Amino acid sequence: MASVRNSPALRHAGDFFALSGDSIRAIFRRPFPTQEFLEQTVFIASVSFLPVIFVTIPFTILVQFFLGQLLAEIGAVDLSGAGAGFAVIQELGPFCSVLVVAGAGATAVCADLGSRTIRDEIDALRTLGLDPAHRLVAPRIVAFVLVSVSLYGVVAVVGLVGTFIFSTLVLGASPGLFVSNLTLLTSFSAFVLSLIKTAAFGLTAALVACYLGLNVKGGAKGVGEAVNQTVVFTLMLLLVINTVLTTVFLQIGGGT
Repeated sequence: MASVRNSPALRHAGDFFALSGDSIRAIFRRPFPTQEFLEQTVFIASVSFLPVIFVTIPFTILVQFFLGQLLAEIGAVDLSGAGAGFAVIQELGPFCSVLVVAGAGATAVCADLGSRTIRDEIDALRTLGLDPAHRLVAPRIVAFVLVSVSLYGVVAVVGLVGTFIFSTLVLGASPGLFVSNLTLLTSFSAFVLSLIKTAAFGLTAALVACYLGLNVKGGAKGVGEAVNQTVVFTLMLLLVINTVLTTVFLQIGGGT
């Protein structure tokens, strides 16, 4: 039993949740580091905007291609709009937006904080009586959530436009029926769930990146390892969060 309590995995999990709690509380502490928040928002958005477009187009068109082939077999190609709305709004939107944020923004944030850690800048902040959770982590959390939700809008627009063009030009679907069927399988509650998913994904990516960056050991090599771990751990947690939120949504009747 003692060996279980002293296991590194449990210790890291405890430290991660402790940092998460401190950082979320620090968001509401005044004065909020607005300058840091604005800088991080611009930085994350700048490294994520174009990649999210290039990720969204092949993802959505590939899904629409297979869906269109299935609908063509039963003579219901005009229902492709319903499939596009369901896939883009409910699943691909949150996933694509935060996939890019985790791959581009979170790794950059982890590398930045990791570099500060090995240069003892974080210890210097603590020596000056400044809380890294308030000065560094809290503004990054808000920036990640804001950028993730904003990119969800970009993914939704690009994905729906891309599937519309592909369905009408390649699959031969009716433009009017495609548009009218967009909301056939997608409700307002499903859209709200997608926003909640996206915000939760962004929060998770920020916390993982900041925790690993602030706990780097082993110099420059440790920074590289932390960056790699950021992507792996973030994607693992995203799958778990997505499953939990979707299951809860379906259980409370949101899927009807």
